[in-house]
Amino acid sequence: MPTLSEILNQRAREADPSLVEDLGKNRVRCFSCGHQCPIPEGQAGVCKVRFNRGGKLYVPWGYTAGMQCDPIEKKPFFHAYPGALAYSFGMLGCDLHCAYCQNWVTSQAIRDPNAISPPLEVTPEALVRDALDQGAKVLVSTYNEPLITSEWAVAIFKEAKAAGLMTGFVSNGNGTPQVLEYIRPWLDLYKVDLKSFDDRHYHELGGRIGPILDSIRHIHSTGLWLEIVTLLIPGFNDSSDELCKLTEFVASVSPDIPWHVTAFHADYKMNDQRDTTAEDLQRAAEIGRQAGLRYIYTGNLPGMIDGGENTCCPQCRETLIRRYGYFIEDYRLTREGRCPGCSYQIPGRWAREFDGQITSRPFLPHRRSRLFTISSR
Repeated sequence: MPTLSEILNQRAREADPSLVEDLGKNRVRCFSCGHQCPIPEGQAGVCKVRFNRGGKLYVPWGYTAGMQCDPIEKKPFFHAYPGALAYSFGMLGCDLHCAYCQNWVTSQAIRDPNAISPPLEVTPEALVRDALDQGAKVLVSTYNEPLITSEWAVAIFKEAKAAGLMTGFVSNGNGTPQVLEYIRPWLDLYKVDLKSFDDRHYHELGGRIGPILDSIRHIHSTGLWLEIVTLLIPGFNDSSDELCKLTEFVASVSPDIPWHVTAFHADYKMNDQRDTTAEDLQRAAEIGRQAGLRYIYTGNLPGMIDGGENTCCPQCRETLIRRYGYFIEDYRLTREGRCPGCSYQIPGRWAREFDGQITSRPFLPHRRSRLFTISSR
C-alpha cells in the first residue's frame, strides 16, 4: 500500500524556473514560501510537498483534495463582489503547523497520520467548467497553503481568467518576492491571515513574522485587492499591546485595508484556550479603530456584535452593506462603489450591480442543482 507521500510524488511536475535556484551538488533552493528551503537530493522542503528529485525541484500537480462552493463572504472578502459564489479548491500540505488549524485534514495531511484526505485527479479545465456550472464568479485556492502549490493554481487561474472568472488566494502570507510576482498576473484577490504580531508566536507556528509583513506590503503595492484576518485567540495573540502593534502596522500599509478580527473556538490540538467572546472582539475592534483602520469586521459570532459585520461609510457613517454572518441583508452601494448619501468612494472590487446571492451557506458542488437565489433588497 503506497503512502500518501508516494502517491503525491507521482502527481508532480517540475517547478517553474522562477521559483527555484540551482545550488549545485544536486541541491536546490525553493522560493515558493518564506522559508526559502535549500533542499538536498531526495528530500522535501518544510511544506513536505515540494521535493528534490535528481537535482530538480518537483511540485504538486493534477489533483485537488476537495472543492466547495462558498459565499465569498466566508473567505472572508467583504469588499470584493458581495454575494458572489466562490468556487473553492485546495491541495495538501502547508509551510506552517498551527495547532489550532481548522483545515488540518488537508493542510497537515503529510505530517499528521490522523489527517487523511485522498487526492482527486482533475484538470484545470474540469475545475473551471465545474465552477461555471455552479454559477461561480470567483475561483479561490484555499484549504491548504496556496503559495506552496502556486504552479497548479496559476494553471487553473489561466483557464479561469479566459472564462471570465475572478481569482483569489486565501493564504498565510508567508511569501517571497519571487512567488508573489509569479502569481500576480493571474490573481485578483488576496486574503492574508496575520496570525500574530509577535515573532515568538510565529516560531510556535513554524514560521517567522518578517516574510509575512514583507508580503503584505508587497501584495498591497502591486494593486491586488487585499483583506487581512486575525483569528483572536485568548492568551495567545489578544494582548492590547500586540493588537495595537498589529493594527498600527496594517494602518501604516493602508487604513483602507479591511481587517477581519474573528472568534476562535477550540480545534485540532489547541484545546486549552477558552473561546473568544463578543466582548473580546469588541475590544480588538476598538483598538483597530484607534489605530486608524476604516473597515473593521468582527467574525464567527453572527449577530452578537451590533454592526460588526456591516460595511459603513467612514465619512457619513451610513450603513452601505448590512450582513448577518455570510448573508447580505441589504446593499446600498452605487454602481461605482460609492456611498449614495455623500458619494464617498468605498475601496474594493465592486460589481456594477448587486444581482442577488446564490447562497449564504457553503455547499458541495453538484451539477444538477436548482440553486436558490436570494433577491436583492
